[in-house]
Amino acid sequence: MEVWQSLWEAQLGDAVVFGVRFGGHLIVEVVLAVVIVFLLFQKSYQPASRPLSEKEIDQLVEEWTPEPLHPPVTKEMTPPYPVLESAAGPTVQINGRKVINLSTANYLGFVGDERIKESCNATLLKYGVGACGPRGFYGTIDVHLDLETKISSFLGTSESILYSYGLATAASCIPAFCKRGDIIIADDGVSWGIQNGLHLSRSTIKYFRHNDMGSLETRLKEVRKEDERKKKPLNRRFIVVEAIYQNSGKVAPLGEIVRLKEKYLFRLLVDESNSIGVLGKSGRGISEHFNIPIEKIDIITAAMGTAFASAGGFCTGSAKVVDHQRLSGAGYCFSASLPPFLATASISAIELLEDDPSVLARLHNNIALFHKCLSDVSGIRIGSDTRSPVVLLHLRPSLGSFHADAAYLQAIVDEMLEHSVLMSVQKRTALDNCALPAGIRVCISAGHTESDIISATAVLKKVMTSKKQ
Repeated sequence: MEVWQSLWEAQLGDAVVFGVRFGGHLIVEVVLAVVIVFLLFQKSYQPASRPLSEKEIDQLVEEWTPEPLHPPVTKEMTPPYPVLESAAGPTVQINGRKVINLSTANYLGFVGDERIKESCNATLLKYGVGACGPRGFYGTIDVHLDLETKISSFLGTSESILYSYGLATAASCIPAFCKRGDIIIADDGVSWGIQNGLHLSRSTIKYFRHNDMGSLETRLKEVRKEDERKKKPLNRRFIVVEAIYQNSGKVAPLGEIVRLKEKYLFRLLVDESNSIGVLGKSGRGISEHFNIPIEKIDIITAAMGTAFASAGGFCTGSAKVVDHQRLSGAGYCFSASLPPFLATASISAIELLEDDPSVLARLHNNIALFHKCLSDVSGIRIGSDTRSPVVLLHLRPSLGSFHADAAYLQAIVDEMLEHSVLMSVQKRTALDNCALPAGIRVCISAGHTESDIISATAVLKKVMTSKKQ
């Protein structure tokens, strides 16, 4: 060993090349560098490609476990539902019994109205049942155009567009105007249909706390600060709210929302499914209620299955807003158009409201009476606005979770039906992001008599008392 070490040092220890002294370690480093470069330029090992045999394919298929298409179906997801044996009016037949109906959003009591039925029968005789085609493909019938004109005239907007499915109205309208990269600031209590539209738009969604204008302005300020920091190109920006929230019965403070949207340069979309035919001295919705020009709302959507006792939905606003949807609204372009007799039903409902606005007074008197009768019921609190026909009854105190509260409230609703009062508990899908508490959703109608309201609330008091014992 000593001999080799002496030879190494003797040969290289004092070697000088062009004035550079070389040591033995430098040779080792050079060799390592050459090896590394050689390995880097070598082709990676590629196993010989060959098709899988039938046996290997069968083995892979046998070992594969697919992801479930949906969550496991539990008993809570498939409860028994009462079946109506009559029109869904203020009272209904269930299992041969007459029941007070506080579950149907028949706000003006027009379901089963003989005048609407007569107009629908005439339309059925003339056009048949369905249009059998989208609006742009031979599915447009003159009554569709008549209804669009009627809605615009009633609300004071330039133009309107019909959708054949109420839930698809907002879900089609929002993606028609908002795309990836756009910004939408929405109330975190909006309904599932609006949530679906937000998701389909692929926009950047920022939620603010339910009906909290301080939280809304905080979100708007965040967007402005981000603009100043990143200096991004201008994109489309919307505030999305409901006039009366389906999940809470709260009324949106439109004046403050309009002020903020103008201050921060946003557009405003308001869903009026539960406020058209309800708010305002003549039922023209939230803009009339707050005495704000309807032009301050850029886009208005609404379902017609509530106050108008029909089906489908509409969007109304400027001519540009409507014309854009005739080519970009998925529910308009690709769905069969609204059955003609349903368009006639909505026209008749608007005419009835215009001819007799006193129906609004009956509705609001019934709402006030319902609130008064339940003002002293222990274990229940009313979470809704006194102007809303959608009344949410929440447990007080809560049991700690949506599902626990919903199960307890369902037991109350089941017992109410045994006493001939039909109510319903809020239902939410696994995809619903609304975090508001569970509640019994009560729908007040102008068609209810004072006796109906007093009897139903008396039964609820009795059931709540029995639950505490």
